[in-house]
Amino acid sequence: MMSGNGELPKGWVWAQIADVTQQVPNVRPDAKPETTFGYVDISSIDNSSFTITEVRMLRGKEAPSRARRPVKPNDTLFSNVRTYLRNIALVPKALQAEVCSTGFTVLRPNSAVDPRYLFRYVLTDAFIDSVTPLQTGTHYPATSDRVVMSQRLPLAPLGEQRRVVAALEALLPKVETSRQRMDNISIILKHFRQSVIAAACSGRLTADWRADDSYENDLPTGWEWIPLKELLPPGGIFDGPFGSNLKSSDYTESGTRVIRLENIGHLRFIGEKETFVSERKYQTLRKHTVGEGDIIFSSFIAEEIRACVLPKLSTKAIAKADCFCLRPNAELVDGKYLVFQLVSQKSYNALFEEIHGATRPRVNTTQLRELEVRTCSVPEQREIVRRVDALLKIADRVEARYQEVKSRVDSLTQSILTKAFRGELVPQDPNDEPAEKLLERMRKREQSSKKKTVV
Repeated sequence: MMSGNGELPKGWVWAQIADVTQQVPNVRPDAKPETTFGYVDISSIDNSSFTITEVRMLRGKEAPSRARRPVKPNDTLFSNVRTYLRNIALVPKALQAEVCSTGFTVLRPNSAVDPRYLFRYVLTDAFIDSVTPLQTGTHYPATSDRVVMSQRLPLAPLGEQRRVVAALEALLPKVETSRQRMDNISIILKHFRQSVIAAACSGRLTADWRADDSYENDLPTGWEWIPLKELLPPGGIFDGPFGSNLKSSDYTESGTRVIRLENIGHLRFIGEKETFVSERKYQTLRKHTVGEGDIIFSSFIAEEIRACVLPKLSTKAIAKADCFCLRPNAELVDGKYLVFQLVSQKSYNALFEEIHGATRPRVNTTQLRELEVRTCSVPEQREIVRRVDALLKIADRVEARYQEVKSRVDSLTQSILTKAFRGELVPQDPNDEPAEKLLERMRKREQSSKKKTVV
């Protein structure tokens, strides 16, 4: 998009936000007990649709003591806190609210700008990128009215503004519809993967592979439920070091890899996030060493179980606390097959009944050892792994293509806005009054009004 000094189309002009908005002084809501008023704060804004989704109705006695900002239809509410989050909304005509938090800059357009033109411009990357670096504060970085009002916008003639808005309101909903449809693909892929694992763990995936496809007690003939502990040799499950044995101050830029909870995905090792300890520290934690082929299991259980087979790493590695390592008996169970069983819905349901802890529920190694999993012959396990891998690779290819297309769709809104505020979205009309003349007429009108007020 154009910089503040960029060349504009004929009839356009660079204007400060202050040039196209009215001053909105703070007010104090009526504190009489019988008075009610609508109040909007940052939690009222949906920053995906840029709409106000909630208005709190307060009685006068509940009125906050400090001042608030009055709001009217067609005001743009721009949150000054963490501006990159884009908590921005255009106040609709039907909104039952009188005031908003002072955490907003209220942009009340004057007659030089269409309200929706102003609203769309403050959603652009260009505008957000201009105000975000000017925030101050560490925990709650925020900008100010002064900073927002001093920013510049490319102001088109009023007639062209309205044509730009009409074009945006025709195009952007289509982009949003496309985005929602793309989101459905992600949901479909998730359900597909879940169905593959369910079929694999129940024996349905290899029904055609077995000579006997009959069932007994909801299991294929020859299958059985076995406690996990019977598939593990002595010492085949262990946790990482707790407490002071491994602290964040022990981490180094290189050395022995530390496998943390953030590295454990659902059937996927997340290798991008790296943490290390020195060789000297590793020597004190050698008993927690993990390696290629080990199963890494997250003790914390939320919406799904996270477990994966550890791939070959470029360094030695240890598991951190709450990252269980399972080293199954290879003569009894294939490691990848066991991971499928561990992340299955059956295992989730069984472990969910065991979890404890109000804020971060988790299982322990004792509970995990008692978990019963479905097992079959090792040859069938390997066939299951082969088939699951093939199906999941198809899903991975579809997802890679989906992510590529999704990235393009996600950038489409900003691309359209960029064209709009460069004057490339709609044709110009030579009969439109230039924006500069409109601003000049407004300034003269304001000066005249001020003189009459003084007199």
